[in-house]
Parts: sequence; structure tokens; C-alpha cells
Amino acid sequence: MVFYNTINPVLAHIGPLEIRYYSLAYILGAIFAYFMLKKLSEERKLGISKEEMLDFVAYTLLSIVIFSRIFYILFYNLSYFIENPLEAIAIWEGGLSFHGGLVGAVLSGFWFARKWKISFWKLADMAVIPVAFCLFLGRIGNFINGELYGRITSVPWAVKFQGIDGFRHPSQLYEALKNIFMFSVLYSIRNKKLKEGVMFSLFLVMYGFLRFFIEFLREPDAQIGLFFGVLSMGQMLSIAMLLIGIPMLVSFSKRQIFG
Repeated sequence: MVFYNTINPVLAHIGPLEIRYYSLAYILGAIFAYFMLKKLSEERKLGISKEEMLDFVAYTLLSIVIFSRIFYILFYNLSYFIENPLEAIAIWEGGLSFHGGLVGAVLSGFWFARKWKISFWKLADMAVIPVAFCLFLGRIGNFINGELYGRITSVPWAVKFQGIDGFRHPSQLYEALKNIFMFSVLYSIRNKKLKEGVMFSLFLVMYGFLRFFIEFLREPDAQIGLFFGVLSMGQMLSIAMLLIGIPMLVSFSKRQIFG
């Protein structure tokens, strides 16, 4: 049974302004992140006030959006944005790179950890839990937008996106399932006696590994093509995540066992 995606990405209009599901996903994600981080910081007795946590969520979200857009422009469609520079601010239409957002989140985490005089790894281990759920919401937004769709397929759950030829893998939903799986794993082990850095490095490994294989079902970016005739930009960046995450996980795990 094929599904026809006829969902209007615009939820409502307020005068000339559009309220899009994609933007709503970020708003809901920020609200969820605030309450989840507040709960986790209380569990860990970090002594972070409500106001400080609100600042952390707000500035981290801003940093994520800025760096995810910068990475998307630089790595995915630089020539287009050179020709259309004003389009760089049209983030409500999509076009954000997770890997850039991760860089933004890490930089924000370093700044706040230094400000609060706590371990960066302790903060990072806590933050990846709501981040995984926020990524789930973001991929649902991508599906509603009809962007980042998969390759042509004949599987029973194929989706016909508006204006796109053929029936496609709903790769956005595969990514959403990946992210909710990661959230479930990280949340379930949050109270285990793990050394600092294990949760963060596990997040990197899970994301990089699962994203690498899902990319085989996603339509490659036409403006980039494939590296070596096989690998997409998302896979190249996921390999970089694994090259960073696996040694980190091994190192932190050894400290867990022998430290």
C-alpha cells in the first residue's frame, strides 16, 4: 500500500507569517530539552538553576541552528547559496546539517561547562539524551516538508512525495526511528554507573553507524553526487563521526573497567 504525502507543510498563517510544522518541531524540541535537562541535572545534583538551564537551551539551540546552516551551505550546496545569498537565512524551508548542529552544540557545551565550572563530559552525557529526541522531531518535520526523501523503491510502504518522481523510501522516517531508538537506549542507561564521556561517545557511534547505512536508502544530493561513486556526503561525515567516536568510546570504556 503506497502512501501519498499530501501534507501541507504550513500549519497556519498569521497575517503574512507562516507557521510550519518544521519550525514547530524545533520549538517543541526546545521545550522538551529544557524539561528533560532540568530533570537530569536534578538527578545528578549539578546545582544548575532554572534560569541557567533556560539560557543553556536557548543559546545551544541558536548555536545549533547557525552551525547546522553553515555546514549545509558549505558542504551541501555552496554554489547555490553563492548565487542566492539571501536564501541562506530561509531556514524554515529546511536545509540544516546535523553534523554542523553537533559542532554548534559542542561549542555551546564547552562554553557553559566552563561558565558553570563543571566537567564538559558530564554536561555532554546529559545533553545527548534530549538531543536524540529533538532529532526525532526534526526528521518528522523533514517528512512533512517532503525533503530528504529516499531512493525510488517498490516496497509496500513506499511514499509518493509531491512534485517528486517515483515512489520513494521514506528515509526521513527511517532516520526518525533511528533517533527514537538512540533516545531510548541513552535514557535507559542514564542512571548506570558509567564514566564521564561514555554516553556522549556512544551517541556519536550509534548515530554515525546507523546513519551510514540509512544513507544507502536516501536519494543522494544531486548537486554533490557520490564520493568514489558509492558514498554520499552524509556517509562521509558519518565516517568522520565514527573515527572520532569509536576511539573515544574505547578510551572511556577502558577507564570504566580499569580506572
